[in-house]
Amino acid sequence: MFPSQESLKKNFIVPSPAGDVAAPTGANLYARFAIAGAVCYCDTNSDARTPVDVVKTRIQLSPEVYNKGMIASFRQVVAAEGAGALLTGFGPTAAGYFLQGAFKFGGYEFWKKTFIDLVGAEKASENRTAIYLGSSAIAEFFADVALCPLEATRIRLVSQPTFASGLLSGFSKILKEEGAIKGFYSGFGPILLKQVPYTMAKFVVYERTTELILNQIGTPKDQLAPSTLTTVNLGSGIVAGTVAAIVSQPADTLLSKINKQKGAAGESLTSRLVSMAGQLGVKGLFLGLGPRIVMVATLTAGQFAIYGDIKRVLGATGGVEISK
Repeated sequence: MFPSQESLKKNFIVPSPAGDVAAPTGANLYARFAIAGAVCYCDTNSDARTPVDVVKTRIQLSPEVYNKGMIASFRQVVAAEGAGALLTGFGPTAAGYFLQGAFKFGGYEFWKKTFIDLVGAEKASENRTAIYLGSSAIAEFFADVALCPLEATRIRLVSQPTFASGLLSGFSKILKEEGAIKGFYSGFGPILLKQVPYTMAKFVVYERTTELILNQIGTPKDQLAPSTLTTVNLGSGIVAGTVAAIVSQPADTLLSKINKQKGAAGESLTSRLVSMAGQLGVKGLFLGLGPRIVMVATLTAGQFAIYGDIKRVLGATGGVEISK
């Protein structure tokens, strides 16, 4: 599932260990963080994410049809529409998560360093949970600005298979018929409600779980073998992904619902959300949670493991550590 060190070295420039090669700093460093985040979030995950995302979205949007669990729903989709239906929305998924990964991971590193510089290393270490939460929230906001149009297109393609043939045609059709704001950003509120708490939980749980594991190991992080660090990242990512999936599930359901169809004339986004939440109830808001935990926990583990590996290969080791 994960690329080997040899594969990474073939595809990326590895800084020489020679003493005359300066470590990257500033924009050069954060560009490497962004590249690592984009790759780990998209190229290694979108193939696996798309089929599960299709089934999860169908369960959320048509519970009266897809009501027998994750495996049975997979079979229903394939039986009714063929195996190719499981890749519906692959284009927007890949493009959207590539952009989001760059903004999310690169932005998180940038804002974390900014806050550390603002309050000082000692105070930042004492208040590191707040630093993790604030940095991830700001990074996710900008990531969602980039993601929202592509996510709206993906959901429209999944919920209405005859709407368009793919990313470009679907994107163009929404833009032409509904305009940029209404067509692409009707779901911006729900996507913030979903992604910001999701990302905050994801990063803070990952950071604190990693800190706990490393304290139990008892060996300084910079002295651990790459394989050990990858294992630590995998374990922390599973825990972080599970918590993040549960926290963000209600908003994920509302996002799927609100992008399924156009709103009524004159109906505000807030009124639509309140109405949908009332109709769904608590049980309805958590439809599809099982498949989503499987998807998010697995992919989050992969993201952090691959992100760490690619950072090492790119020489992007200049991030600030504030864990005790």
